[in-house]
This record gives sequence, structure tokens and C-alpha cells, in this order.
Amino acid sequence: MKPRPRVVAIDLFCGAGGLSKGLQDAGITVVAGIDVDPACKYPFESNIDAAFVQEDVRNVTADHLNALWRRAPIRLLAGCAPCQPFSPYRRGVDTSREEQWPLLAEFGRLVRETRPELVTMENVPRIGSTVVFAEFVTGLRGEGYKVSWKSCYGPDYGVPQNRRRLVLLASMLGELHVPDGALRGGPYKTVRQTIGKLPPLRPGATDPNDVLHKCRVLTEINLKRIQASRPGGTWADWPRELRAPCHRRRKGSTFRNVYARMEWDKPAPTITTLAHNFGTGRFGHPSQDRSISLREAAMLQGFPREYRFVKPNETVRLSHIGRLIGNAVPPPLAKAVGDAILLHAAIRKVTLGRKVLIS
Repeated sequence: MKPRPRVVAIDLFCGAGGLSKGLQDAGITVVAGIDVDPACKYPFESNIDAAFVQEDVRNVTADHLNALWRRAPIRLLAGCAPCQPFSPYRRGVDTSREEQWPLLAEFGRLVRETRPELVTMENVPRIGSTVVFAEFVTGLRGEGYKVSWKSCYGPDYGVPQNRRRLVLLASMLGELHVPDGALRGGPYKTVRQTIGKLPPLRPGATDPNDVLHKCRVLTEINLKRIQASRPGGTWADWPRELRAPCHRRRKGSTFRNVYARMEWDKPAPTITTLAHNFGTGRFGHPSQDRSISLREAAMLQGFPREYRFVKPNETVRLSHIGRLIGNAVPPPLAKAVGDAILLHAAIRKVTLGRKVLIS
């Protein structure tokens, strides 16, 4: 096997490390992750074994990044700017004044100031139709990058959930295209294949051998509701007395992907920051009368079972860890991107004005 060019990445908006994990699995060296949220420090450092820099990206400079890259032969700037302003779950809400809106522009600023050989960005598909994204792409092309982007369907890449994400790749080395998934068209990885061997739990219980295999307590009425639910069904299957008042009204009758069970032999629905909550989506366990656990949510997001999110003996808070999991880039999708980057770098074999070191 020929040695691969050494690609060194910095992960902006790194979160708990989903993007970095996938890039590492592909063979890319991740030297640092940057995020404003201190909760990301432990999962990033303990799983990625790279430096975590707690900083607002608006305060990050070219000197900061260059000090982290040092004299890396091929530099990759990667990241997933917070996607809440562009999320399809924000139906009808004007998000243009939200603080997170300009963060993609800050990503673009750092690209202009450092001119890394490679750039990758991941976000929700809706961002592709926004002015801020168009400006980001125009800026990259103006700097001489070849740019490719498209909406990627998670199951095509081995992610066991029906998640779509926009992936962008940009290169100074030549044409680089966002890869198709190796499983395109199926058969797809299922809920059963992903979480089917985890120990059973009662509502509100925690596995004594895995503090992240913990699920939410159900109220008496929600316990009755999940008992009346079938995999792939909706709350319309329930007796009328169990239905929420909003679902009895005409306006709420169309929202049927809440208070529902997953199906064993299909991919899961999109894992959100509230995937531990039965009432916020199709997050009921396929056969046990409970919502899915944090560990199950993480595995359906594509994290390995052993991925660490909390320090030993630290209290596990459902909303806290659920946010880290739901906001993460699915590692299998990131690995496919990393594989494409390394293949691209190996084919080009350019020096970029200095000797390219081979790992």
C-alpha cells in the first residue's frame, strides 16, 4: 500500500467530536477542535485525543490556527457552524437576527486569512438556499478554490437514521467532489442492527454498566400512550382519551411524527437534541415501553458504543448530553468525506511550494 499524504485538520465548532471522529477514522490527523461550549471539552479531548480550544470563533485569528497547524504539509479547515437558524424545525420563524446567523461568515473569514489547501463544511440542507451560504461559496471560489456541495442522505453513508445534511468540499489542489455513499440505494443499516443488543431498560432506569444507557422517566399518561403505540404508527392509533388536546384540533392533527415508536428494521428518524423525549418525535423504543436512551441516540447518530460523553462519576443530565449528541456530525458521514479528501490528496501529489511530508 502506498503511503498517504498527511492531511492535518482543525475542527471549528467541534462540539462533542463527531466530525473529528469520522475524519480520524479515515486517517486524517486532527490537531485541535474549537468551540465556545465548555461542555464539549471532555468528550472531544477524551475521544479524539487532540487539543480543545474553548473560544468564540469570532475571536479566533489566523495566527491561532497557524500555531495549531504548525508546518502541516496539507491543511484542512473543517467545521459545522451552528445550524439552528437554518433548521427545518424552525417553521415560520424569522431567524435572520439570531446571533448564530453570521458564524458561517466567520468560517469564511478564517479561510481567507489562512488559505488552507482543503476546506469542508457540513450543515442542514436548508442553508444551501440562503444568502449567507451563497456568499460563503462565492468567497471560496474568489480565493481560487474548486467547490463542490450537495445534500447527503445519511443511510447512503452508513448512518442508521433518515438524516439529510449538506456537505461542502473545497480544494486548492483541483477538482474535489462530495462523494456518493457506498450504500446508496440500500440495504441500509437499521435500528435493530445498531441498538438491538443493548440491555433492556425500564422507563427512567440507567444501565449499571453504562451511565449513558439511561432513559427518561415517563408520566403515567405517557406510559399508557407508548403502550398503545405500534412501531411505525402514530398517536392516531391511540384511544381518543389518550390524545393530547392539540392533536384533537384540526391544526394539530397533521403533526403525526411525535409520540411515536421507531421501527426495528428501518433506519431511525433524524436524531435531534430532544431524541431522549418520547413526545418530541418518533423516539419511542421499538419494543420496550420507554423512550430511547442517550446511548441509543448516540449510536443511531453513528457514534461507537464506547464513545465517552461524561467524566467518570459525573451526573448524566439528559438535556445536556442530548444536546451534544443531537448537534453532532454523524461520524460515518464524516469518514466518507475524509476518505474522499485523502484520495484526492494522494492523486494530486502537489508540493504547494513546500515539501509534502508523507505519513
